[in-house]
Amino acid sequence: MKRQFPFSALMPAVQSVAVSDGIFDFTAGGEWYAPASECCLRLISKLFAQLKCDSWTSTSGRGDASVVFELCADGFKLQSYRIKITPQSVVVSASDDCGLYYGALTLFQLVALQNGAIACCTIYDAPDFEVRGVMLDISRDKVPLMQTLFDLVDSFSRIKINHLQLYMEHTFAYEGHKCVWKDASPLTPAEIRQLDKYCVERFIELVPNQNSFGHMERWLVRPEYNAMAALPEGGALLPWGGIQRQPTALNPMDERCLPFLDGLFSQLLPNFSAKQFNVGCDEVFGLSISRCAQEVEAQGAGRVYLDFLKKVFDLVRKHGYKPAFWGDIIVKYPELVAELPHDAIALEWGYEADHPFADRCRLFSESGLFFYVCPGTSSWNSIAGRYDNMHANILSAAENGLKYGAQGLVITDWGDAGHWQPLSAAYAGFAFAAGVSWSVNANRDMDIGSQVSRGFIGDGGGLGEILVELGHLYKDVGALTPNSSVLFHLLFKDIGYLIPEGVSIQKLNAIMRKLDDFSGRMDALPETGAQEPVMVLYEIQQMIRLLKTACFRGIAMLSGTMDEKAVNSELQEMITSCAEAQEMVWYLRNRRGGLSDSLARIFRASYD
Repeated sequence: MKRQFPFSALMPAVQSVAVSDGIFDFTAGGEWYAPASECCLRLISKLFAQLKCDSWTSTSGRGDASVVFELCADGFKLQSYRIKITPQSVVVSASDDCGLYYGALTLFQLVALQNGAIACCTIYDAPDFEVRGVMLDISRDKVPLMQTLFDLVDSFSRIKINHLQLYMEHTFAYEGHKCVWKDASPLTPAEIRQLDKYCVERFIELVPNQNSFGHMERWLVRPEYNAMAALPEGGALLPWGGIQRQPTALNPMDERCLPFLDGLFSQLLPNFSAKQFNVGCDEVFGLSISRCAQEVEAQGAGRVYLDFLKKVFDLVRKHGYKPAFWGDIIVKYPELVAELPHDAIALEWGYEADHPFADRCRLFSESGLFFYVCPGTSSWNSIAGRYDNMHANILSAAENGLKYGAQGLVITDWGDAGHWQPLSAAYAGFAFAAGVSWSVNANRDMDIGSQVSRGFIGDGGGLGEILVELGHLYKDVGALTPNSSVLFHLLFKDIGYLIPEGVSIQKLNAIMRKLDDFSGRMDALPETGAQEPVMVLYEIQQMIRLLKTACFRGIAMLSGTMDEKAVNSELQEMITSCAEAQEMVWYLRNRRGGLSDSLARIFRASYD
């Protein structure tokens, strides 16, 4: 019988493998040698320790070591490595410690996948993107516990992610600004420094992120800061419809804004060892009807935006950092893109399957700018995710980013509308983005459910596969909505919500039956005492609870029975149960701050 080799199951899958005859018996043990840094040695030692056997010992000299990690500059670019396995030895070669660590990760996956009898082969591996990152929203409304962040960093490091951002609006404990963050359970300077050290030790760069133009409503609603708002009373028209009721953008013509930002930067940035800083500056709306309307009329909105952006960049450079910014506003004015400073990094984001990554990437590339592509997990405004949209969105970002020379791919996970989706709803997006940012071609067809189970949960019981299947339910409702799912809207929109054509009572009942099947599968899973599988189990149960409530509410709206006392009473019981369970699930991974704001949203959807 021909032996099956598990190279496609590696996470991420490698660029190239040449298999030869024979095996190396890792279970026999021996000596291993690595002339690496203390950090790299510690990580490799930990991987050996996870074998749970005493058959391997480290040695201070190469000597007779049968597993060798060697540094050699010839033929290797940064982060790349080669593994050569013969019946007598294993040699992992790289030009830097990071490459040695990544080679060790691949080697020990092979050991686990082949039960210690690893096939003789030569692997050469290198990333498609120099920067492979994750951005987590910690401002709307969840601020993770430190242990949550540490656990995520460990998972990201295992799948060769090397860049992490925590999106901030008001969730850093700025001295002198307590009125803004006092109820948000913010990260403190000491916590950032602790997390930064933890990341550096795992070859991950923790990059500061503070929005600095738009999305400043948590500041500008307060009387202490309202005078700096472009629209102090709110009223900006939103591109997707509706009105931004709160003031959200700084007034770029107000001379107080730059000193204000400089004060924030001077407190935030010294806590990071990275020298890149994402200043945000996305979704700046309403300038044409704001306090700077005269300047907009005279110069154009693009020019007013760009001039302020450049001044923010100057502040960033003053602190010794390289500026990064969201590219959604400047692409509306392609004639101005060439004026952007060439030390800036444009972050090209878009979250739908058909987002024009090709056009946007071409624009930034032809302008000579550094840029990253930034797709999304599609978890927010969905409860359980939008799997097919996520897959297509990330793959398009990776393919076009690679084609047009993007330096990085950063997957974003947002918390719009109260951050009701649990963390595990994003795992599929994290796993797939990690794969295709390492190698687009080797990972485009990855088994995402299995990789989620192995890379994030470690359950062995199929929780990753269940998460993926739940992520398909958004299509079963019969209609699609941008940046969201209809099921989410059925749960959270007001009673007057116009349900899209194609949604029917029959389809909602079919989803309810699927959800019951999921509950049965969950009940049949073997018990585990490990913390992560238990937390994911609770999170999936809450997804099911929320989606069933959404279906029940949608059926009541479509059938016209919402006014019936029995229906309304049952709905209220379901909503109360959802809110109570949400609080319990929230505390598994997150701090108290933001919980009350988030919970209030589901009660707005209740029927009075």
